[in-house]
Amino acid sequence: MREICVITGGGSGMGLAAAKEVGKTGKHIILVGRTVSKLEGAVAELESLGISAEAYGGDVSNAESMKAAAAYAAGQGVIKAVIHCAGVSPQMTDYVSVLEIDALGTVYVDQAFAPLMGEESCILNVSSMSAYMSPYTVYDFYSLVFTDIEAFKAGFLKLFEAVPQEYRAGMAYAQSKQFCIWYSKRMAIRYGRRGVRVVSISPGHFHTPMENYEGKEGQGTQMARAGALGRVGEAYEIGRMMAFMVSPQASYLCGVDLLYDGGTVAAVDAKKEDEKCQ
Repeated sequence: MREICVITGGGSGMGLAAAKEVGKTGKHIILVGRTVSKLEGAVAELESLGISAEAYGGDVSNAESMKAAAAYAAGQGVIKAVIHCAGVSPQMTDYVSVLEIDALGTVYVDQAFAPLMGEESCILNVSSMSAYMSPYTVYDFYSLVFTDIEAFKAGFLKLFEAVPQEYRAGMAYAQSKQFCIWYSKRMAIRYGRRGVRVVSISPGHFHTPMENYEGKEGQGTQMARAGALGRVGEAYEIGRMMAFMVSPQASYLCGVDLLYDGGTVAAVDAKKEDEKCQ
């Protein structure tokens, strides 16, 4: 039976880059997105490279939609990898949508696919270096995600609504990405002994279509240039890392987050420390 790799948000950028790398291993790629027509170009590009691929219509912010996507994927073969790239930035939408897509989307994807996966498989959730830009905080309502999703959501909304409107989307993004790291660790504990590795990756700034929302000379670019490597990352670089993380070569990698930012956060932290010493 053929092996399947499901990639949400794989129509461009990091997700498509990962699809190209994972596809080289012979896995059948299923790109999941809300609008199938927007994925057709990516499927055609993958097929031109000799990679077996298809598009499936699914909304990560809808639990039932993800359950249907998981059931479909399981019917096409053995699900060996899920790379959850779908997400939005605070420049793209409001704080409620950021929560529903970036935080709840991770929950819905993982809860739908993990039960259908087995030995030597992996779920990779995409966080962000933004999760490292403020003190890491685990809130009491996090644990409700496993028992009462509406109460969990209410806890997040109450948190965001306590700050001025103009800061809510940014806060929702950073906190959703911190939650992604926490949640990935908890899912790793729940599914690791079944052979399902769950990990997360926190990308820095890369040349992808996401740049268009803040401009090619925006804050992300400036921070990357001030980082340890002094440059913005290329999409293929994170595509390769994602493919490695879900591969058998990373068989003991589980329950961790990988900060993959070219040393951006290291440079920010060093600057803060130097300023304190002055």
